Formats: sequence, C-alpha cells, structure tokens
Amino acid sequence: MTERTLIFPAQEYRDRVALLQAGMDAQGLRALLLTTPADIFYTTGFLTRFWESPARPWFVIVPQVGDPVAVIPSIGADLMGRTWLHDIRTWDAPDPRDDGISLLADTLAEAVPAQGRIGLPMGLETHLRMPLADFDTLRKRLAPRGFVDATACLQRVREVKSEAEIDKIRASCTIAGRAFARVPEFARAGRPLAEVFRDFQIALLEEGADWVSYLAGGAGADGYGDVISPAGPQPLQRGNVLMLDTGAVKDGYFCDFDRNFAIGPASDTARRAYAALRQATEGALAALRSGLRACDLHAMLCAGLEKRGATPSGGRLGHGLGLTLTEWPSFTPLDETPLRAGMVLTLEPGCITGTGRIMVHEENIVLREDGAELLSPRAPADLPEIPA
Repeated sequence: MTERTLIFPAQEYRDRVALLQAGMDAQGLRALLLTTPADIFYTTGFLTRFWESPARPWFVIVPQVGDPVAVIPSIGADLMGRTWLHDIRTWDAPDPRDDGISLLADTLAEAVPAQGRIGLPMGLETHLRMPLADFDTLRKRLAPRGFVDATACLQRVREVKSEAEIDKIRASCTIAGRAFARVPEFARAGRPLAEVFRDFQIALLEEGADWVSYLAGGAGADGYGDVISPAGPQPLQRGNVLMLDTGAVKDGYFCDFDRNFAIGPASDTARRAYAALRQATEGALAALRSGLRACDLHAMLCAGLEKRGATPSGGRLGHGLGLTLTEWPSFTPLDETPLRAGMVLTLEPGCITGTGRIMVHEENIVLREDGAELLSPRAPADLPEIPA
C-alpha cells in the first residue's frame, strides 16, 4: 500500500527527521519546536499559501524519538492529513482566549520530561511565528522545562540538500531560464518598467512556476541604483541596462538568479562591467570546492572583479538557496561557515559602474565534492542587446 505523502516520498521526510534527531541527541534536546513555513514544510510536506494570513499560528514538534506531531488550526487538518504525519492535533482558530497554547503545552509535556530541554531556532535568519505573549505563557506552563537555541541543529541539516531537493531547485531554475529567454518579446524602449515586470511574472507562470514570490530589478544608463526595488512607471530608454531578478517557486523550492539586458547597443562601460562580472563568476565556478568558507568565496569573487579592473560593490556576494529565497550562509568577509557538498548556493558578484550605479550578475549552483554544478542556465557570454 502506498503511503500518503505530499511533494516527496515519505522516506525523504523520515530521512530529514532522522538527521534532525541526531543533532538533537548531540545537543541533549528532547523536542524541537518548529513554527515557520519553511521548517514545517521541510519536515512534513505541508505546502500552502495560507501562511500569508497572520491570523493563526502553526506548530510542528519533532520529538527525540518517533515521528513529528502537528499542532495546528483545524482549517489545516485536511491538508496536513495528506502528508505523511499521523498524529495531527487541532483546535478551532483563531481563539483569542487560548490560540492553541494549551494544546501545544500538553503535547510538549508528553514528549519532554520535567527537566528536559526544548529546542527552538533563535539565531540569525530565524523567527518565532507566534505571539510573544503566547510564548511567554507557554514557557510558564512548561516550566521547569527550558527552551534553548537550536539554530545550528536545524541549519546544519537544512543547508545540505538531498538529490530530490536539488532536482526541485533545478526545475525552478529551468522554468526561470525559459522565462528570461522571452524577455526580448516584451522589453523594449518606451515600455514602462512596471509593464515589463508584469509580463515577466506572466512568463514565469506560463513556463510552469507555481507562484512568483519575488521579483525585483532596475534599469538605467550603465546600470541601476539597487537590486531590490519594485517597478515604477518610468519607460525603458535606449542606452539603459535592464536587470530582472526573480525568486520563482516550483513545488515549494526557489530559484534566485538575475539577467541583464542592454536596451539598444550596450555602452563600453556596460560591456566591460558585464564581462568582469561573468568572468569573476567563471573563476569562482572553476575554483569552488567543498571545505572553503563563505568568506573565502567572497574574497575570491572580489579578487576576480578587481583583476579585471572592476570595483566590487558593497554587501554580500551570494547566499544559500532552497526553501526560502535566501538561506544561510552569506558570502561576506565575516561569515566563516564551511561550504559543504550538497549546499545550493548563489554566486552574486556586483560591481560599481558609476556614481550611484551598479551591475549584478547571479547564478545558482550546487556544490559537489569535486566542484560546482550549475543549476541555472548559464548567462550569455556577452551582454544581450534588445533592439531599441
């Protein structure tokens, strides 16, 4: 009989939970409390856009031994019932008197002895998705049990992707690659940038994305001011460099890469910057190996740009990728996270092209034992030009 499951076979989730439980055992944790969309999806396969509503908290408990337990609003019972989990406890939410806290406290008390420790992600790139007042109540209800930081326990497992996860990210990258190939169909001089953004989102959906959680970009002479702005009404002009950056989602997994286009003939400045960015990325692709640190890759990308006469822009030059648009580590001079085989990463060098202007180039890769494997279709060797 086929076991019920969503997105992946049930064994995929069991393997993930087993890795989490090994980390919990090493840290002396009797349970792990998860509250965020990515962590709950990672352990259960529960995938929904209903997280956009802040009205209800959701909880999954990973015990030291055995399968996770879902403690969720009753509205999610049917969907959670299609995952591999069997122990699903619900309450009618939202309840301003007791929004699941008594049920959650009782469930944790079953799994954790009076002197036991409960792990909760508390560090960088984590958050607690429940009211702070309710968490204070929960702590008092469960005392003398204590909550401790389980960030590393969770992140060390999630940062190394299974082949099944890598296939999902590759599929998302392939979809975005097809959409980027269609940009010359709707990006041209005179079109408002907002319309270009809208048409690009349509192309992503038509090519197979489930949704487009993130889309940013910019346009300007020889570059753009930043890489996070929403689109405005300004029309594209001959001589602009247009950049689009997307985080499209397929089966819960993100891609995150950008592409640059010249509107009309590219200027010498834009061509040189694009060439430096691409060549710096090429050098990193060739040199990247398991065992390097995040800060080493940052230095490598900066050196690659400087070698070609380009000035690196500030900020991080890439990051992890997977269940969220950005994951740890960050490629900065301060992040010493070891890079391990199985990590999915973005290479995102940026350089200054003029006063208040930058260009950025981004690719998605998976790190293998013998080097980097591209997941995004490689950007063209030369800056593409769209006839004005």
